[in-house]
Amino acid sequence: MEQDDPARRPIEIPYGLRLSAAWAWRVLLIAGTVWLIWQIFAKYLVIFVPLLLALLLAALTKPVHRTLTRREGKIGLPNAAAALLTVFLVVIFVAGLVALISQQAASGFGDLRDDAADGLSELQKQLANSRLHLTNDQLDDYVNTLQDSIRGNGGSSIVSSALEVGNTAGHVLTGLFITLFATYFFLSSGDRMWSWVVGLFPAAAREKVRGSGVRAWATLTAYVRATVIVAIVDGAGVGVGAAILGVPLAFPLGMVVFIGAFVPIVGALVSGAAAVLVALVAVGYVKALIMLGIVIAVQQLEAHVLQPFLLGRAVRVHPLAVIIAIAAGVLLAGIIGALFAVPFVAVVNVIGEYLAGRDPDEEPSEEEMGPLADEATEEEVEEV
Repeated sequence: MEQDDPARRPIEIPYGLRLSAAWAWRVLLIAGTVWLIWQIFAKYLVIFVPLLLALLLAALTKPVHRTLTRREGKIGLPNAAAALLTVFLVVIFVAGLVALISQQAASGFGDLRDDAADGLSELQKQLANSRLHLTNDQLDDYVNTLQDSIRGNGGSSIVSSALEVGNTAGHVLTGLFITLFATYFFLSSGDRMWSWVVGLFPAAAREKVRGSGVRAWATLTAYVRATVIVAIVDGAGVGVGAAILGVPLAFPLGMVVFIGAFVPIVGALVSGAAAVLVALVAVGYVKALIMLGIVIAVQQLEAHVLQPFLLGRAVRVHPLAVIIAIAAGVLLAGIIGALFAVPFVAVVNVIGEYLAGRDPDEEPSEEEMGPLADEATEEEVEEV
């Protein structure tokens, strides 16, 4: 019998290397898929962002639509008419808010400009008397140099900037119309859309897909509604505090804080800094310090009372994960990424827990399920 040649024996790959290789190609495949999805999303941002905004808006306004809809034993509007009226009320509310902010800003900008001029004059005096010994002539030279550099961009830069502004305005209008139309259809026929999506999966997987969607919608709804309440409290607290201190543009500053609060932890703090700066310029450093104390107090109220009480167990995301998600969102898509980062992570987290069998919650209520509450039957799915 011929003795085995050791050189011809198959090489035994260590188990650790085989396990690492198996994980590696799967991770690379997932990363490649995520990268491809992101490239598609980034290319068609003007379409996907309005759809995501419409989804958040539908989650927020679904109670209004449900109130207007004709239910058993109650008098109300048909489903489509209720959805159209809900969207119309949203447009009226936003238009009125923008008009009010514009009027307040126009009326208070003159006082702020005068206060800013006085503040700059005082700053010039302090710099001249400081160890830097900067004279008014030197400061004027610095200002003139800055103005010359701005003017040195030339007419071509101005034209290109104007074209960019026009292009951005066109995208904003397009996105606005897509958001309104998508919100209407999400409210009026969101259940049938979701049923059609569930019907695309194999029959064995439909129950898991349906359960994931229900919990994702309940989480998104809880997040949006709680965030709006927190934003109202933040904006009202800063706005009222600014008005009491005599800071110009108190109402617009409150609205800036309200909008910034939609980015958790970071947004309200950064927007609150604007109120402190305006107070510093307009009413002096003493009231600016008081304004800073008001901003910090509002932040503490949000972090320790409002968010735990309103969100509860609906959005179980660690604060560190929130910070990382916001940072990643800003790096990938700027302000838009920061806005959608936290709800995205919250939805992915609750879906992962449900699919892994670690979901401690019972089936969400009909109010939490929103458009998914009246899911169509399997026969209706096939018809769609």
